[in-house]
Amino acid sequence: MSVRVVNIVIPQGADFQNSFLLENTNNTPINLTGYTGVSHIKKHPASKTKVGFGVSFPNPTLGEVKISLASTVSSAIKPGKYVYDLLLTDGTGVKTRVVEGTATVTAGVTTSWHHKLESE
Repeated sequence: MSVRVVNIVIPQGADFQNSFLLENTNNTPINLTGYTGVSHIKKHPASKTKVGFGVSFPNPTLGEVKISLASTVSSAIKPGKYVYDLLLTDGTGVKTRVVEGTATVTAGVTTSWHHKLESE
């Protein structure tokens, strides 16, 4: 597997998910059965502060892996540019970074359905 660069946009305060279809060099799906994954977003690679994505495998035999953040998590991330990656571990313990890129967190206007518009 080679590392794919995929830049993502995360709307602050909203649920976020993004799926990736991983393929071999001959364009056939990588069977991800038995794999586990971990994915983080950081301000820069050396930062000690990180937020973890949820990682799941909706269709492992077709090479599908998904990262996600709940709205409660994305609302705590300040708007701006970050980096992220996705590291998979196969059944024998071999770790491979499969996706990396920038994550842009955008500020939201609508942060709660319970507030009324105030006059300025």
